[in-house]
Amino acid sequence: MHPVMLLPVDADTRELRQALWHYRIGHRITEEPEGLTLWLADPRQKTELTALVRRWQQGETLITGPRPQSAQRTQGATLLRRLPVTSLIIGLSVLVFVLMNTLGDGVLTALTIVPVGVANGQLVAQSLMETLTGGQLWRLLTPAFLHFGLMHLIFNLMWVWYFGRQIEALQGSRVMLALLLVAGIGSNLAQYATGTVLFGGMSGVVYALLGHVWLVSRKRPESGFFVPQMLVVFMLGWMVFTMTSLAEWVGFGNVANEAHLGGLLVGLASGWYYCAKRPRSTP
Repeated sequence: MHPVMLLPVDADTRELRQALWHYRIGHRITEEPEGLTLWLADPRQKTELTALVRRWQQGETLITGPRPQSAQRTQGATLLRRLPVTSLIIGLSVLVFVLMNTLGDGVLTALTIVPVGVANGQLVAQSLMETLTGGQLWRLLTPAFLHFGLMHLIFNLMWVWYFGRQIEALQGSRVMLALLLVAGIGSNLAQYATGTVLFGGMSGVVYALLGHVWLVSRKRPESGFFVPQMLVVFMLGWMVFTMTSLAEWVGFGNVANEAHLGGLLVGLASGWYYCAKRPRSTP
């Protein structure tokens, strides 16, 4: 994000923000002691943004027609181009969920952290060392794409979209991919270390994204990251709640608590590293 100008602290910016989003100008407005700071995501759009602000200050109508048809037609392609990793996570998770519910347990056993099966009515599993030396390295990550119910899938992907698009848009696809790999593999290994072999879900990655966005938004408010404080309280409260026996008592079953905590620690560490590496910018 790049600071562009200061606006009066008591200015009603609703119409301006609506126009900026209408014309696909990425921005953020933050409240500073000296006024409202208008930040711009892409400096190449500064001329267009400045013109809109001038018209807004003069009381002119900002939205004079529908969004250009070319922008509407290419919206999907633009999304995939700008957010390839976030889109890939969502697409693969949905695909795996559909395949699990149409092809059966074969899909599940192909993606668990170690090969599993049933012998004499009991679940049996190969060791992780045997799995890795056998070349099945993908199993370190693939449990993150397993979801065992529609609400489980929707809940996780909603947060992947909310946090992931911020990270990928503001820091790039490499950072998002690194978070997916480190948090996904790290949280899966943390859950496996408890003796569990049949688990899945993107929750570990979600908590990593949460920790990253929250820490950067607190230490670098000019970065453009944003997460409501009440959302942070809710998600941390949910994590603590699922660690208690009360969660199982009310019917939530076995929750991958170690994956949640491991992912959160990864996100906090990556957020701290980013803030330490980047000097603070001022408007």
